[in-house]
Amino acid sequence: MKILVINSGSSSIKYQLFDMTAALVLASGLIERIGEPQALHRHIDRQGGVEETERKHAIATHRDGLLEIGKVLRESGTIHDLSELSAIGHRVVHGGEYFREPTLIDNEVVGRIREMIPLAPLHNPANLMGIEVALQAAPDIPQVAVFDTAFHQSIPQHAWRYALPEKLYSEQHVRRYGFHGTSHHYVAKQAAQQLGKPLSSLNLITLHLGNGASAAAISQGRSVDTSMGMTPLEGLIMGTRCGDIDPAIHFYLGREAGLSNEEVETLLNKESGLKGICGSNDMREVHRLADAGDERARLALEMYCYRIRKYIGAYYAVLGHLDAVVFTGGIGENDARTRAQSCAGMTALGIDIDSEKNSHRGEGAFAINSDASAVSILVIPTDEELEIALQTVACIEEES
Repeated sequence: MKILVINSGSSSIKYQLFDMTAALVLASGLIERIGEPQALHRHIDRQGGVEETERKHAIATHRDGLLEIGKVLRESGTIHDLSELSAIGHRVVHGGEYFREPTLIDNEVVGRIREMIPLAPLHNPANLMGIEVALQAAPDIPQVAVFDTAFHQSIPQHAWRYALPEKLYSEQHVRRYGFHGTSHHYVAKQAAQQLGKPLSSLNLITLHLGNGASAAAISQGRSVDTSMGMTPLEGLIMGTRCGDIDPAIHFYLGREAGLSNEEVETLLNKESGLKGICGSNDMREVHRLADAGDERARLALEMYCYRIRKYIGAYYAVLGHLDAVVFTGGIGENDARTRAQSCAGMTALGIDIDSEKNSHRGEGAFAINSDASAVSILVIPTDEELEIALQTVACIEEES
């Protein structure tokens, strides 16, 4: 069973081809700068080894990009024709309240995703473009939408409502939705496997730390709270996003600095976070600067980890009992110093890192808690594409 997973951005297409029967990644790739004079297509063929190729030429549209992907897969012998695919799985950032699980795509679903564009104006249009192009190119192949927000639809109302007038929720759909749900769900399942216990018996705090970052409280396999809100701006400090701030700062900046709404939105989403504090949103560079004595970089690290500690403490209180803290994402998986600093001073909560285990840099999941720690602390590589493929398979099997 071959499943093609597509993550379509505004000027890019990321893809992976899976053989789900053998649990193998057959090929993967990324097309960037679609619509520019020279696009870049990196393709990795994983059959019988790893062979990476790079192509630079004009790719005018997403349709051209998808045709290019099909051509490269055929030339490599990975597939002979798109008809060999059992299904195509699509990442969609925002499913609102309507989509609570993976969904077989038809015209009604396309219309519903289009209705969600005001909730995710930067992401859903690009996701939808990829869907529409794939439907045209492969109309006879089942296609499934997997939503970043779906896993968090189990959050109770007292956690997802904002303390705003009722009509803003009922008429404008203002509420907490949460994101990174595909990643949080995947690593939660992997944590259960690592601990040798059913997910339905576990309470977890999962920390997806990358350029975008979020925390989730998971009770018996269900998300009960998450740090991102109506948009991905709320919550933890991120690469270029500010995370939690006083909402009155928006009005102050408009009144005193003369910034427009659009300028404030750009400031908070693209010029804040680690970049705003010390000038870089690359955590490796932030560490380098801090080690060289840069006080702004040192402060950025302290603020970043302090915010994570606050969320761990808050979600511990929400859950009442905690089995494991899980680190994932580019920073969570690779940055031992951030993990250590984020868990520092929490031995009274039963959270204690073993520094030697934490310095480990192997492949796959591993534990970094000390023997005295009552709470397991795990590092688990996320695989959102695999989770989309798994959910795609489950959806088409349920429909058949």
